Amino acid sequence: MPERGANPTHVEVEWQLDALDLRPVERWLGTFPRVVPGTGIGSTHVVTVETLPVKRTVDVYLDTEDWRIGRSGFVLRIRHHADQGEVTLKDTAPAVAGLRRRLEVTQPLPAAGLHDLDPQGPVGRRLRALAGDAPLTHLLEIRTRRRPYLLHAAEERLGEMDLDDTIIVVGDDEYPVRMRRVELEVDPRWVELLTPLVDQLRQECGLQSAILSKFEVGLLAAGLRVPETPYLGPTTLPDTPSVGTVAYTVLRRNLGSMLAHEAGTRLGEDIEQLHDMRVATRRLRAALDLFEGVLPGHAHRLHDELGWLAAELGAVRDLDVQLERLEQWRHQLSEQQAVSLGELADVLERERDGARQTLLASLDSARYERLVSEFTSMLQAGPDQGPSRLVKAAQAPAVAVVPGLILGRHRSAANAARRARRSGVPADFHRLRIRCKRLRYALEFVSEIYEGKTRPFVKHVVGLQDCLGLMQDGQVAADRLLALATAENSGLSPAAVFVMGAVAERYRHDVERLVQTLPDQLQAVKGRRWRKLKALMERRRLEAGPSQSWSPPPSTPADQPADPRVPERIPPTPFPHASPSPTHPAVTSDDDPDWDDECGPALRSVPVVADDGDEPTFLDGPRPPAAAAAAPPIADPPGGRRRKEPVFLPAPPVGGRPTAVRPVPHTEPPAPHSEPSGGGQDRSFPDRP
Repeated sequence: MPERGANPTHVEVEWQLDALDLRPVERWLGTFPRVVPGTGIGSTHVVTVETLPVKRTVDVYLDTEDWRIGRSGFVLRIRHHADQGEVTLKDTAPAVAGLRRRLEVTQPLPAAGLHDLDPQGPVGRRLRALAGDAPLTHLLEIRTRRRPYLLHAAEERLGEMDLDDTIIVVGDDEYPVRMRRVELEVDPRWVELLTPLVDQLRQECGLQSAILSKFEVGLLAAGLRVPETPYLGPTTLPDTPSVGTVAYTVLRRNLGSMLAHEAGTRLGEDIEQLHDMRVATRRLRAALDLFEGVLPGHAHRLHDELGWLAAELGAVRDLDVQLERLEQWRHQLSEQQAVSLGELADVLERERDGARQTLLASLDSARYERLVSEFTSMLQAGPDQGPSRLVKAAQAPAVAVVPGLILGRHRSAANAARRARRSGVPADFHRLRIRCKRLRYALEFVSEIYEGKTRPFVKHVVGLQDCLGLMQDGQVAADRLLALATAENSGLSPAAVFVMGAVAERYRHDVERLVQTLPDQLQAVKGRRWRKLKALMERRRLEAGPSQSWSPPPSTPADQPADPRVPERIPPTPFPHASPSPTHPAVTSDDDPDWDDECGPALRSVPVVADDGDEPTFLDGPRPPAAAAAAPPIADPPGGRRRKEPVFLPAPPVGGRPTAVRPVPHTEPPAPHSEPSGGGQDRSFPDRP
């Protein structure tokens, strides 16, 4: 079974030093043995040198046509020496003072060639993860005459020093590049001991720390370049950003994070890489929801495709979490129980391997490629491109729009907390977790425009979300164990089934313990930190001044013909090439665990004022009655009953006065209602069960 996680034996530690001439180094090596100070007080080591026969090697570097290996930060090399061949995959981590630490794995080259490479070997497995089934093309050829020397201290081998005379073949009609280099590959345990010796070598022989690897020198000489990640646009905010600037900045940062963790996710060496990529997809979906009113109409398709990708990532992540938990518990059990638990771990490992293969196929698919391409194009265009209605909406001051967005997210979380506290049902706690996550992401998205003063409340929301996340993980794990134990032909022994029951019971006990700790955290959702943050947002909104105005995109009234210049809003549809995954069917708002209808975009319900001075219309329906327009300020009356907070957004003057209107946070147009005579209760934000 392939290993999971980084293996220290795969890490190469090597000094690389450029030389004008190698003869001074040969004379320096002739002065050995030498006494080198040890790491302990007063300790010393006698270092000796053993000369090995000269080697001649030919290295061929390969990559896919679209540089999948290089863009992932790796290099693939086939080395021929004597009658043997080997395939090596190493990363391109930069050198620090001439010292490189990087992943390097090697596998024998089959006689039939690279296409017969064992896919379960250390190189074959990683190469399949990075390049998929894409064909490999020739990049460079490097020929080296190497004089190796082994360094010893007593019975220990410290490392190998190689004096390389290298020729880089650039092309048939061009002069080759010639370079001389000293490379000292050492065991990581001896780096501290050999560092003073390398410093002496550098000074006495006139060597310079190498900045570029041989591969990088060859690319430079051949005029080749590994494509960089596409520039998505600015990722810093100005002092007074518009809501469009905030939206696109948030999306650029998180798409960049998703792409940055793709290589680590493909390799599977570090499970946190996959977790970070999954989190980035979630944050992207949350940002698309939050800022939908200033994004192009096709952004909803990107939201759906991110849901597909998050599901594929989640299938692997859930199993990673369960395997980690089993490993922790294995040390707390008797030897016999640990063996039975290992049987269960083997079953989960096989499931994880299958889920990883599905994930890799998804990352290699045209569907994923189109998702990244369309998202990149949208972000490169920026908020100043597209229909004028979107451009105008995006120019609204962020401090004027954000309070309405945050209040809607908070209200949804508070309602879910009240319901979960009353019912105690796991499904309600999971729903609360989703809403807390949406609220947390929204606050983190806008933290900079409030100088980070959202952090105290965010810290509380994170603590609550983590607690709810552990509950959800326990529930998912218990359900999976039940499914495995009751499945036909599972192949599990009675002892393993018994241990599974004990593990499931432990999960349930953990969930019950977490439920008991929740009441105080749930109460704090509407506590002092929230009230302080809400007051700050309202103060900043008022400081923006009544002269600030904006108009989000209006919807076409039913009795008027549609404007051909404005794209019609239609229900989300999958990409033409997209088909539901067999393991993760296409999700909707009813069954998507990451979707929350009450957290729908708040920008749609902001009043729109026509340029000719007519009465404002509303994106979600007819204009509310006059009583709603004259709503009291956000602050609650001293000692009075708390009202559902109306959201005030600045609008252009109508009839000489600014009109404050509270939005209706529904994703579908609400049915018209009338206020009872005499004012009565505010119905702008009705309670939801």
